[in-house]
Amino acid sequence: MILVTGGAGFIGGNFVLDWLANPRAEGIINLDKLTYAGNLATLDSLKEDSSHIFVHGDIGDKELVSKLLNEYQPRAIINFAAESHVDRSIHGPAEFIQTNILGTFNLLECAREYWSKLEKQAQEQFRFHHVSTDEVYGSLSLTDPAFTETNPYEPNSPYSASKAASDHLVRAWFHTYGFPVVTTNCSNNYGPYHFPEKLIPLVILNALAGKPLPIYGDGQQIRDWLYVGDHCSAIREVLVKGKLGETYNIGGCNEKPNIEVVKTICHILDELKPRLDAKSYAEQITFVKDRPGHDRRYAIDASKIERELGWRPAETFDSGIRKTVQWYLDNPVWVEGVVSGSYRDWLQKQYQ
Repeated sequence: MILVTGGAGFIGGNFVLDWLANPRAEGIINLDKLTYAGNLATLDSLKEDSSHIFVHGDIGDKELVSKLLNEYQPRAIINFAAESHVDRSIHGPAEFIQTNILGTFNLLECAREYWSKLEKQAQEQFRFHHVSTDEVYGSLSLTDPAFTETNPYEPNSPYSASKAASDHLVRAWFHTYGFPVVTTNCSNNYGPYHFPEKLIPLVILNALAGKPLPIYGDGQQIRDWLYVGDHCSAIREVLVKGKLGETYNIGGCNEKPNIEVVKTICHILDELKPRLDAKSYAEQITFVKDRPGHDRRYAIDASKIERELGWRPAETFDSGIRKTVQWYLDNPVWVEGVVSGSYRDWLQKQYQ
């Protein structure tokens, strides 16, 4: 077995589905708190799958985490569990400190206690894989080289600061206790099952609903876009081949300014589901006040994971974004299930 935390969220849910699509894969214990962004509908196809055991709970619950480890004896933990939206961290940082820092601390301590009691061979095979973000590195200018694994940490939001703290805890547990960890720092993910507060699903759904497409500032903030399926394949490679104590950057090799991403989505929708008035969805683009401390550019240098582990992304941005738009067009029931009244209220507050 492996233990996956946050496996009902966007990246975690995609990983669980991807992992169990292999009939020979190990089973998964999936621990998720089911906050607003956790969605069991993502895992509907696994309802009758005995290799998927879902547990509703918090990584900060010491008694529960210890019980799961002792009962199921997983040979690896993959920690996706995190509060992960910058905008929400600005309005309410406390939950980010609680989950991303204290929750990771608790998970590490429970896992270390469990690992210390394993037989020697099981100890040598055990892995704790911590999933993090490129936002811990701060912001880049247009001419700066892309982030490498040796970039200093310069987080600029409550979210990225809390993830930076969790990364430091993971590193310290390796160097202090010899606990077998690996860390991955990924760029902006996109793809199926993405909660529609993030840019790409928000734009797709607002466009289809005839609503404004809100763009912060001038729309020239640059991100490296990573298709979530590629992220899942990279995590599998790191879990198998990654060197203990090492960090691996995972990027999509697709730097795009936000405004270009939005216009690309509009162009695809113009083709796949034209507006009734035959005008372009791009007419719905609206520029809104920039958010506080908005990082200008992120870019990932993923040469280490390619050089050492042989991984590189399979999707280009053009292929991945087309798959993503098509998925949202094909899955209106899933979308309707997550777009609750509280979510609509939050959107109005954020982009008013």
